[in-house]
Amino acid sequence: MTRITRFVGGLALAAALAAPLAGTATAQTPDTDAQIMQGLSQATMFDPALTAQVLRQMAQDAVTQNLPLTLDKSEIAKRLDKLAQITVQIQFALGSDIIRPESYRTLGSIADAMHHPILANYKFIVVGNTDTTGTRAFNLKLSQERANAIVQALVVVFGVSPDRLEAVGLGQEALQVPSKPQDPVNRRVQIFTIGTVGPMGRPVPTSAP
Repeated sequence: MTRITRFVGGLALAAALAAPLAGTATAQTPDTDAQIMQGLSQATMFDPALTAQVLRQMAQDAVTQNLPLTLDKSEIAKRLDKLAQITVQIQFALGSDIIRPESYRTLGSIADAMHHPILANYKFIVVGNTDTTGTRAFNLKLSQERANAIVQALVVVFGVSPDRLEAVGLGQEALQVPSKPQDPVNRRVQIFTIGTVGPMGRPVPTSAP
């Protein structure tokens, strides 16, 4: 089913429209619909070379070569940090890609933002991440399956166009806290704004009248 955006006529919409569209990307977990909107619309520039295929290959190379984990952020994480993004906690059944029912509310809020006119012309990468519990190969596979499941839910349940979404699993190759590789905080989903699906129309005012 397709959700109707909850922002229209509400305070969340006013807050989102009042927030600037340009700014520094953040990786903080959003608490409200307006914060989701703001996080995904903070696109100051895109990195055309950073595609879903490139990200998958970087992660696969790290696993294949068994590159050592360091206390610094990985090159993948450093490149992703430059993009508009949100970080959310989506709960899955243990060791599987089955999304737990309580997480569909969060997915609905994300879909509402993607349907909003401010973001309707943008496309996104959904990235799954794990901690270092388990093998690198297993973590990479599981994170890809979970990212696929989120994209599938956004498309089938919430009506987001599949042309606007790609799924990437990074496993443990982009830890949020490299100094604590087994910390559950590293298990997260990130959504990045990576470009537009067509030519942009006239700019949307960034402040309410």
